[in-house]
Amino acid sequence: MAYECPALKNKNKVTKIQKRKQKWNSEANLLLKRRTRSDKELDEEIFLKHYGNGDYVHVPVMLGEVLDVFASMRLDSFVDCTLGAGGHSSAIIQAHPEMKFYVGLDVDPVAHEMAQSQLKGVVHKDSCDKISDLQVHTLLKNFKNIKSVLHEIDGEILADGVHGILIDLGMSSMQVNNSERGFSVLNDGPLDMRMNPEASLRAEDILNSWPDSEVGRILRDYGEENNWYSLQNKIVKARLTGGLHSTRELVDLIRNSTSWTRGGRQGWIKTATRVFQALRIAVNDELNTLKDSIRACFDSLASGGRLAVISFHSLEDRIVKQAFLNIVNCSEDDFVKIDTSDSVKEGWIKQIVQGRDATILTKRPITPSEKEEKLNTRSRSAKLRVIQKI
Repeated sequence: MAYECPALKNKNKVTKIQKRKQKWNSEANLLLKRRTRSDKELDEEIFLKHYGNGDYVHVPVMLGEVLDVFASMRLDSFVDCTLGAGGHSSAIIQAHPEMKFYVGLDVDPVAHEMAQSQLKGVVHKDSCDKISDLQVHTLLKNFKNIKSVLHEIDGEILADGVHGILIDLGMSSMQVNNSERGFSVLNDGPLDMRMNPEASLRAEDILNSWPDSEVGRILRDYGEENNWYSLQNKIVKARLTGGLHSTRELVDLIRNSTSWTRGGRQGWIKTATRVFQALRIAVNDELNTLKDSIRACFDSLASGGRLAVISFHSLEDRIVKQAFLNIVNCSEDDFVKIDTSDSVKEGWIKQIVQGRDATILTKRPITPSEKEEKLNTRSRSAKLRVIQKI
Protein backbone atom coordinates (compact mmCIF):
# COMPACT_ATOMS: atom_id res chain seq x y z
CA MET A 1 0.00 0.00 0.00
CA ALA A 2 1.37 3.40 -0.98
CA TYR A 3 2.21 5.71 1.91
CA GLU A 4 0.77 9.25 1.77
CA CYS A 5 2.48 11.92 3.80
CA PRO A 6 0.03 13.42 6.41
CA ALA A 7 1.10 16.96 5.47
CA LEU A 8 0.40 16.28 1.77
CA LYS A 9 -2.91 14.65 2.67
CA ASN A 10 -3.97 17.73 4.67
CA LYS A 11 -2.82 20.00 1.84
CA ASN A 12 -4.95 18.06 -0.66
CA LYS A 13 -7.93 18.29 1.72
CA VAL A 14 -7.51 22.08 2.04
CA THR A 15 -7.22 22.40 -1.74
CA LYS A 16 -10.50 20.49 -2.20
CA ILE A 17 -12.26 22.75 0.32
CA GLN A 18 -10.89 25.85 -1.41
CA LYS A 19 -12.12 24.59 -4.80
CA ARG A 20 -15.55 23.87 -3.31
CA LYS A 21 -15.72 27.38 -1.84
CA GLN A 22 -14.68 28.88 -5.19
CA LYS A 23 -17.47 26.91 -6.89
CA TRP A 24 -20.03 28.11 -4.32
CA ASN A 25 -18.87 31.73 -4.73
CA SER A 26 -19.02 31.41 -8.51
CA GLU A 27 -22.58 30.04 -8.37
CA ALA A 28 -23.62 32.77 -5.92
CA ASN A 29 -22.20 35.48 -8.20
CA LEU A 30 -24.01 33.95 -11.18
CA LEU A 31 -27.31 34.10 -9.30
CA LEU A 32 -26.69 37.73 -8.40
CA LYS A 33 -26.08 38.56 -12.07
CA ARG A 34 -29.44 37.02 -12.97
CA ARG A 35 -31.40 39.45 -10.82
CA THR A 36 -31.67 43.17 -10.25
CA ARG A 37 -31.34 44.19 -6.62
CA SER A 38 -33.89 46.87 -5.79
CA ASP A 39 -32.39 50.25 -5.02
CA LYS A 40 -35.67 51.42 -3.52
CA GLU A 41 -35.08 53.29 -0.26
CA LEU A 42 -36.94 51.64 2.61
CA ASP A 43 -37.66 53.94 5.53
CA GLU A 44 -36.72 51.79 8.51
CA GLU A 45 -38.48 54.04 11.02
CA ILE A 46 -41.80 53.92 9.15
CA PHE A 47 -41.42 50.16 8.55
CA LEU A 48 -40.88 49.44 12.24
CA LYS A 49 -43.73 51.77 13.18
CA HIS A 50 -46.18 49.82 11.01
CA TYR A 51 -44.85 46.27 11.22
CA GLY A 52 -42.26 46.10 14.00
CA ASN A 53 -44.50 45.59 17.02
CA GLY A 54 -45.42 42.01 16.17
CA ASP A 55 -49.15 42.78 16.05
CA TYR A 56 -49.41 43.08 12.27
CA VAL A 57 -50.54 39.77 10.78
CA HIS A 58 -48.58 40.08 7.54
CA VAL A 59 -45.93 42.35 6.05
CA PRO A 60 -46.51 43.05 2.32
CA VAL A 61 -43.31 42.14 0.45
CA MET A 62 -41.65 44.65 -1.92
CA LEU A 63 -44.46 47.12 -1.35
CA GLY A 64 -42.46 50.13 -2.57
CA GLU A 65 -41.39 48.30 -5.71
CA VAL A 66 -44.99 47.24 -6.47
CA LEU A 67 -46.19 50.83 -6.03
CA ASP A 68 -43.47 51.95 -8.47
CA VAL A 69 -44.71 49.47 -11.10
CA PHE A 70 -48.10 51.19 -11.24
CA ALA A 71 -47.04 54.73 -10.23
CA SER A 72 -46.79 56.15 -13.76
CA MET A 73 -50.18 54.80 -14.83
CA ARG A 74 -53.75 55.97 -14.57
CA LEU A 75 -55.06 52.97 -12.66
CA ASP A 76 -58.82 53.13 -13.20
CA SER A 77 -59.22 49.41 -12.54
CA PHE A 78 -57.15 46.92 -10.57
CA VAL A 79 -57.26 43.23 -9.61
CA ASP A 80 -55.35 41.77 -6.67
CA CYS A 81 -55.31 38.04 -7.45
CA THR A 82 -53.94 37.05 -4.03
CA LEU A 83 -55.58 39.45 -1.61
CA GLY A 84 -54.11 38.07 1.62
CA ALA A 85 -54.45 40.59 4.45
CA GLY A 86 -54.90 43.43 1.95
CA GLY A 87 -51.53 45.14 2.49
CA HIS A 88 -50.62 45.64 -1.17
CA SER A 89 -54.18 46.51 -2.16
CA SER A 90 -54.65 49.11 0.57
CA ALA A 91 -51.47 50.94 -0.46
CA ILE A 92 -52.31 50.81 -4.18
CA ILE A 93 -55.85 52.11 -3.61
CA GLN A 94 -54.51 55.01 -1.53
CA ALA A 95 -51.88 55.80 -4.18
CA HIS A 96 -54.52 55.90 -6.95
CA PRO A 97 -57.57 57.97 -5.94
CA GLU A 98 -58.64 57.88 -9.60
CA MET A 99 -59.42 54.15 -9.26
CA LYS A 100 -63.06 53.31 -9.99
CA PHE A 101 -63.09 49.50 -10.00
CA TYR A 102 -61.27 47.08 -7.69
CA VAL A 103 -61.38 43.29 -7.35
CA GLY A 104 -59.62 41.25 -4.64
CA LEU A 105 -59.46 37.45 -4.88
CA ASP A 106 -58.42 34.84 -2.33
CA VAL A 107 -59.42 31.27 -1.50
CA ASP A 108 -58.62 31.65 2.23
CA PRO A 109 -61.73 32.82 4.15
CA VAL A 110 -59.68 34.01 7.14
CA ALA A 111 -57.50 36.23 4.92
CA HIS A 112 -60.60 37.38 3.02
CA GLU A 113 -62.31 38.55 6.20
CA MET A 114 -59.24 40.42 7.44
CA ALA A 115 -58.70 42.06 4.05
CA GLN A 116 -62.31 43.23 3.90
CA SER A 117 -61.87 45.05 7.20
CA GLN A 118 -58.57 46.57 6.03
CA LEU A 119 -60.00 47.78 2.71
CA LYS A 120 -63.14 49.14 4.32
CA GLY A 121 -61.00 51.32 6.55
CA VAL A 122 -59.13 52.70 3.52
CA VAL A 123 -62.13 53.27 1.26
CA HIS A 124 -64.38 54.87 3.88
CA LYS A 125 -61.81 56.79 5.87
CA ASP A 126 -63.12 60.04 4.41
CA SER A 127 -66.62 60.25 2.93
CA CYS A 128 -65.52 63.30 0.91
CA ASP A 129 -62.54 61.50 -0.59
CA LYS A 130 -62.72 60.29 -4.20
CA ILE A 131 -61.74 56.82 -2.94
CA SER A 132 -65.17 56.48 -1.31
CA ASP A 133 -66.69 56.23 -4.84
CA LEU A 134 -64.58 53.16 -5.62
CA GLN A 135 -66.45 49.94 -6.46
CA VAL A 136 -64.86 47.23 -4.29
CA HIS A 137 -65.46 43.53 -4.96
CA THR A 138 -63.74 40.96 -2.70
CA LEU A 139 -64.47 37.35 -3.57
CA LEU A 140 -63.55 33.89 -2.29
CA LYS A 141 -62.28 32.76 -5.70
CA ASN A 142 -59.11 31.31 -7.18
CA PHE A 143 -57.31 33.72 -9.52
CA LYS A 144 -57.26 31.07 -12.25
CA ASN A 145 -60.92 32.03 -12.70
CA ILE A 146 -60.16 35.73 -13.28
CA LYS A 147 -61.98 35.89 -16.63
CA SER A 148 -65.22 34.37 -15.36
CA VAL A 149 -65.06 36.51 -12.20
CA LEU A 150 -64.71 39.74 -14.20
CA HIS A 151 -67.48 38.65 -16.57
CA GLU A 152 -69.85 37.98 -13.65
CA ILE A 153 -69.09 41.34 -12.02
CA ASP A 154 -69.20 43.49 -15.14
CA GLY A 155 -68.95 42.19 -18.70
CA GLU A 156 -67.79 45.57 -19.97
CA ILE A 157 -64.77 45.51 -17.64
CA LEU A 158 -63.64 42.20 -19.14
CA ALA A 159 -64.21 43.51 -22.66
CA ASP A 160 -62.27 46.73 -22.03
CA GLY A 161 -59.62 45.10 -19.82
CA VAL A 162 -58.23 46.14 -16.45
CA HIS A 163 -55.27 48.48 -16.04
CA GLY A 164 -53.33 46.61 -13.36
CA ILE A 165 -53.10 43.07 -11.96
CA LEU A 166 -50.96 41.80 -9.07
CA ILE A 167 -50.17 38.19 -8.13
CA ASP A 168 -48.23 37.69 -4.88
CA LEU A 169 -47.46 33.97 -4.59
CA GLY A 170 -46.07 34.13 -1.06
CA MET A 171 -47.45 32.54 2.08
CA SER A 172 -48.90 35.06 4.50
CA SER A 173 -47.54 35.18 8.05
CA MET A 174 -51.01 34.55 9.47
CA GLN A 175 -51.13 31.24 7.58
CA VAL A 176 -47.64 30.12 8.60
CA ASN A 177 -48.07 31.16 12.24
CA ASN A 178 -51.38 29.32 12.65
CA SER A 179 -50.32 25.80 13.62
CA GLU A 180 -53.80 24.43 12.84
CA ARG A 181 -53.21 25.11 9.14
CA GLY A 182 -50.23 22.71 9.10
CA PHE A 183 -47.85 24.97 7.14
CA SER A 184 -45.22 25.47 9.86
CA VAL A 185 -42.15 23.29 10.26
CA LEU A 186 -41.58 24.52 13.82
CA ASN A 187 -45.13 24.31 15.25
CA ASP A 188 -47.06 21.09 15.78
CA GLY A 189 -50.41 20.79 14.06
CA PRO A 190 -52.48 18.62 11.72
CA LEU A 191 -51.06 17.70 8.32
CA ASP A 192 -53.51 19.90 6.46
CA MET A 193 -51.81 22.56 4.25
CA ARG A 194 -55.00 23.55 2.39
CA MET A 195 -55.16 27.19 1.30
CA ASN A 196 -58.87 26.68 0.78
CA PRO A 197 -60.35 24.93 3.84
CA GLU A 198 -63.25 23.74 1.65
CA ALA A 199 -60.91 21.70 -0.57
CA SER A 200 -60.87 17.94 0.03
CA LEU A 201 -57.19 16.99 -0.41
CA ARG A 202 -54.87 17.34 2.61
CA ALA A 203 -51.16 16.65 3.06
CA GLU A 204 -52.07 13.73 5.33
CA ASP A 205 -53.91 12.05 2.44
CA ILE A 206 -50.85 12.25 0.18
CA LEU A 207 -48.46 10.90 2.80
CA ASN A 208 -50.67 8.02 3.93
CA SER A 209 -52.49 6.84 0.81
CA TRP A 210 -50.89 8.04 -2.43
CA PRO A 211 -48.71 5.57 -4.41
CA ASP A 212 -45.02 5.40 -3.43
CA SER A 213 -43.88 6.75 -6.78
CA GLU A 214 -46.20 9.79 -6.55
CA VAL A 215 -44.90 10.65 -3.07
CA GLY A 216 -41.34 10.46 -4.41
CA ARG A 217 -42.18 12.54 -7.47
CA ILE A 218 -43.68 15.29 -5.30
CA LEU A 219 -40.60 15.41 -3.05
CA ARG A 220 -38.24 15.39 -6.04
CA ASP A 221 -40.07 17.74 -8.42
CA TYR A 222 -41.85 20.14 -6.06
CA GLY A 223 -39.35 20.16 -3.19
CA GLU A 224 -36.19 19.71 -5.29
CA GLU A 225 -35.05 17.43 -2.48
CA ASN A 226 -31.93 15.33 -3.22
CA ASN A 227 -32.76 12.80 -0.51
CA TRP A 228 -36.26 12.21 -1.92
CA TYR A 229 -35.96 8.44 -2.44
CA SER A 230 -34.89 7.70 1.13
CA LEU A 231 -37.63 9.98 2.49
CA GLN A 232 -40.20 8.36 0.22
CA ASN A 233 -39.35 4.91 1.56
CA LYS A 234 -39.50 6.04 5.20
CA ILE A 235 -42.84 7.80 4.67
CA VAL A 236 -44.29 4.63 3.11
CA LYS A 237 -42.78 2.48 5.87
CA ALA A 238 -44.47 4.72 8.48
CA ARG A 239 -47.83 3.58 7.09
CA LEU A 240 -47.21 0.14 8.62
CA THR A 241 -47.39 1.70 12.10
CA GLY A 242 -50.40 3.94 11.54
CA GLY A 243 -49.01 6.58 9.18
CA LEU A 244 -48.25 10.27 9.70
CA HIS A 245 -50.96 12.55 11.11
CA SER A 246 -49.21 15.63 12.52
CA THR A 247 -46.50 18.03 11.41
CA ARG A 248 -44.44 16.99 14.44
CA GLU A 249 -44.49 13.34 13.31
CA LEU A 250 -43.38 14.34 9.82
CA VAL A 251 -40.65 16.62 11.14
CA ASP A 252 -39.37 13.85 13.46
CA LEU A 253 -39.20 11.46 10.49
CA ILE A 254 -37.24 14.05 8.48
CA ARG A 255 -34.91 14.83 11.41
CA ASN A 256 -34.13 11.13 11.90
CA SER A 257 -33.51 10.77 8.15
CA THR A 258 -31.11 13.70 7.84
CA SER A 259 -27.46 13.18 8.67
CA TRP A 260 -26.01 15.70 11.12
CA THR A 261 -22.94 15.85 8.90
CA ARG A 262 -25.15 17.61 6.33
CA GLY A 263 -25.50 20.84 8.23
CA GLY A 264 -26.60 19.88 11.74
CA ARG A 265 -29.86 21.48 12.86
CA GLN A 266 -29.97 23.74 9.81
CA GLY A 267 -29.63 20.64 7.62
CA TRP A 268 -32.86 18.99 8.75
CA ILE A 269 -34.74 22.30 8.91
CA LYS A 270 -33.83 23.00 5.27
CA THR A 271 -34.90 19.48 4.30
CA ALA A 272 -38.16 19.85 6.24
CA THR A 273 -38.81 23.21 4.56
CA ARG A 274 -38.38 21.62 1.13
CA VAL A 275 -40.67 18.69 2.05
CA PHE A 276 -43.36 21.03 3.42
CA GLN A 277 -43.10 23.18 0.28
CA ALA A 278 -43.52 20.09 -1.92
CA LEU A 279 -46.60 18.91 -0.05
CA ARG A 280 -48.18 22.39 -0.01
CA ILE A 281 -47.68 22.74 -3.78
CA ALA A 282 -49.26 19.32 -4.37
CA VAL A 283 -52.20 19.88 -2.02
CA ASN A 284 -53.11 23.21 -3.62
CA ASP A 285 -52.02 22.36 -7.18
CA GLU A 286 -50.08 25.62 -7.12
CA LEU A 287 -47.86 25.22 -10.17
CA ASN A 288 -50.63 24.15 -12.54
CA THR A 289 -52.81 26.97 -11.24
CA LEU A 290 -50.00 29.44 -11.95
CA LYS A 291 -49.38 28.05 -15.45
CA ASP A 292 -53.08 28.35 -16.31
CA SER A 293 -53.43 31.81 -14.79
CA ILE A 294 -50.60 33.90 -16.27
CA ARG A 295 -52.09 33.94 -19.77
CA ALA A 296 -55.62 34.46 -18.44
CA CYS A 297 -54.43 37.45 -16.42
CA PHE A 298 -52.56 38.91 -19.38
CA ASP A 299 -55.61 38.49 -21.62
CA SER A 300 -57.66 40.39 -19.02
CA LEU A 301 -55.43 43.49 -19.27
CA ALA A 302 -56.37 46.63 -21.15
CA SER A 303 -53.97 48.06 -23.70
CA GLY A 304 -51.06 49.51 -21.71
CA GLY A 305 -52.06 47.51 -18.64
CA ARG A 306 -49.47 45.80 -16.45
CA LEU A 307 -49.28 42.42 -14.74
CA ALA A 308 -46.87 42.14 -11.80
CA VAL A 309 -45.98 38.76 -10.25
CA ILE A 310 -44.01 38.15 -7.04
CA SER A 311 -42.67 34.59 -6.78
CA PHE A 312 -40.81 32.99 -3.87
CA HIS A 313 -39.02 29.92 -5.17
CA SER A 314 -37.33 28.80 -8.37
CA LEU A 315 -40.20 26.59 -9.55
CA GLU A 316 -42.62 29.52 -9.53
CA ASP A 317 -40.14 31.98 -11.02
CA ARG A 318 -39.33 29.62 -13.89
CA ILE A 319 -43.01 29.34 -14.78
CA VAL A 320 -43.54 33.12 -14.65
CA LYS A 321 -40.40 33.80 -16.69
CA GLN A 322 -41.28 31.26 -19.39
CA ALA A 323 -44.93 32.35 -19.52
CA PHE A 324 -43.86 35.95 -20.10
CA LEU A 325 -41.41 34.89 -22.85
CA ASN A 326 -44.15 32.81 -24.50
CA ILE A 327 -46.46 35.83 -24.49
CA VAL A 328 -43.92 38.09 -26.21
CA ASN A 329 -42.80 35.19 -28.41
CA CYS A 330 -39.11 35.93 -27.80
CA SER A 331 -36.11 34.10 -26.43
CA GLU A 332 -34.36 35.20 -23.24
CA ASP A 333 -31.53 36.78 -25.27
CA ASP A 334 -33.80 39.20 -27.14
CA PHE A 335 -33.73 42.42 -25.16
CA VAL A 336 -33.40 46.16 -25.43
CA LYS A 337 -31.22 48.15 -23.06
CA ILE A 338 -32.94 51.08 -21.41
CA ASP A 339 -31.02 54.31 -20.85
CA THR A 340 -31.94 55.01 -17.22
CA SER A 341 -30.35 58.47 -17.45
CA ASP A 342 -33.35 59.55 -19.53
CA SER A 343 -35.63 61.30 -17.06
CA VAL A 344 -38.69 60.21 -19.03
CA LYS A 345 -37.98 56.57 -18.33
CA GLU A 346 -39.08 54.87 -15.12
CA GLY A 347 -36.07 54.38 -12.87
CA TRP A 348 -36.88 50.79 -11.88
CA ILE A 349 -36.85 49.59 -15.51
CA LYS A 350 -33.33 48.47 -16.50
CA GLN A 351 -33.74 46.08 -19.45
CA ILE A 352 -36.81 45.02 -21.39
CA VAL A 353 -37.81 42.22 -23.76
CA GLN A 354 -39.88 43.62 -26.60
CA GLY A 355 -42.52 41.55 -28.37
CA ARG A 356 -45.32 42.30 -30.81
CA ASP A 357 -48.16 42.16 -28.27
CA ALA A 358 -46.32 42.81 -25.02
CA THR A 359 -43.18 44.13 -23.36
CA ILE A 360 -41.45 42.39 -20.48
CA LEU A 361 -40.33 45.28 -18.27
CA THR A 362 -38.04 43.10 -16.15
CA LYS A 363 -35.60 41.06 -18.23
CA ARG A 364 -34.08 40.13 -14.90
CA PRO A 365 -36.33 39.87 -11.85
CA ILE A 366 -36.20 42.58 -9.22
CA THR A 367 -35.35 41.36 -5.73
CA PRO A 368 -35.82 43.14 -2.37
CA SER A 369 -33.38 45.76 -1.13
CA GLU A 370 -30.81 44.67 1.43
CA LYS A 371 -32.61 46.71 4.08
CA GLU A 372 -35.94 44.97 3.42
CA GLU A 373 -34.30 41.56 3.58
CA LYS A 374 -32.81 42.56 6.93
CA LEU A 375 -36.11 43.87 8.36
CA ASN A 376 -38.34 41.18 6.85
CA THR A 377 -36.44 37.91 6.44
CA ARG A 378 -39.40 36.27 4.67
CA SER A 379 -38.80 38.60 1.73
CA ARG A 380 -35.35 37.18 0.96
CA SER A 381 -36.41 34.82 -1.82
CA ALA A 382 -38.93 37.19 -3.45
CA LYS A 383 -38.62 38.00 -7.16
CA LEU A 384 -40.74 40.55 -9.00
CA ARG A 385 -41.43 40.27 -12.73
CA VAL A 386 -43.62 42.65 -14.76
CA ILE A 387 -45.17 42.48 -18.25
CA GLN A 388 -47.08 45.22 -20.08
CA LYS A 389 -49.68 44.73 -22.77
CA ILE A 390 -49.19 46.81 -25.92
